[in-house]
Amino acid sequence: MSPVPLPDTLCDLNGELLPLSQAKVSVLDRGFIFGDGIYEAIPVYGGRLFRFDEHMARLARNLDKLRIPAPTGLGHRDDWLARARRVIAAQPSSDQFLYIQVTRGVAMRDHVMPVGLEPTVFMMSNPYKPVPAEQRHHGVACVGARDVRWEHGDIKCTSLLGNVMARQIAVDQGAAETILFREGPQGGPWLTEGSSSNVWIVHEGALLGPPMSEHLLEGIRVALLRELCEEEGIAFNLRPISEADVRAADELLLSSAGREVLPVTRLDGDPVGHGALRGKPGPVYARLYEAYQRAKREQSI
Repeated sequence: MSPVPLPDTLCDLNGELLPLSQAKVSVLDRGFIFGDGIYEAIPVYGGRLFRFDEHMARLARNLDKLRIPAPTGLGHRDDWLARARRVIAAQPSSDQFLYIQVTRGVAMRDHVMPVGLEPTVFMMSNPYKPVPAEQRHHGVACVGARDVRWEHGDIKCTSLLGNVMARQIAVDQGAAETILFREGPQGGPWLTEGSSSNVWIVHEGALLGPPMSEHLLEGIRVALLRELCEEEGIAFNLRPISEADVRAADELLLSSAGREVLPVTRLDGDPVGHGALRGKPGPVYARLYEAYQRAKREQSI
């Protein structure tokens, strides 16, 4: 089978700007051998980064959790911003998705975390693909599945096989996302997140999400939606959410950097919601989506 040809758009590998098709890393890079690294994906609107500081704060937290030191020349927020803007400026699209990956670096294969390595830093930016208008108008279908991933979903690491397998469950059934549930100390199953998104329910006009824990990633949109709910006068709470709560919800939403906030109108083939809005995007989604668009205009740098 022939390899998929790569584009010649410019990327940044360890501070060098070069065509993506020419970027190479060692086969002994621990990101390749062990998935020993972290990443961030930051939306760019009109050439401006959205919630950049929040993304970089999470990147720093995750580097610390994995004991990966700050890469040389990238010890401060402005260093990252300058390099990110250089990559963004090299792309023709004004709306982009900036990807940043940091691995522990190159060493002979050994499970023990070696010290003194220089981390490998990779950045690329691709055209942003907005959610189709039809999905915003009608909502999307999702499927539910058991969360069988490792116990540290709070680390945004490059070891994403569990998420890949979860997402494929949805793809195989013609759905947009897999919503994951995990057994807990008090039984369950309890909502954790989607394969690549945070999951929310609306109950009696309030937006509810599961509490932050080691089982799910604290998406950048968690704090953002809290802010938007406060602006819109929508009650917001993070608390344990059972699978029964999800299936009985008035509205069901996804949030992520790519999807922004998106309504789910079918779960495992059943319509979401009640009454006249059963199987349709609801009013809380509509208000949050408009508030999100306002935040994009006001908070990008």
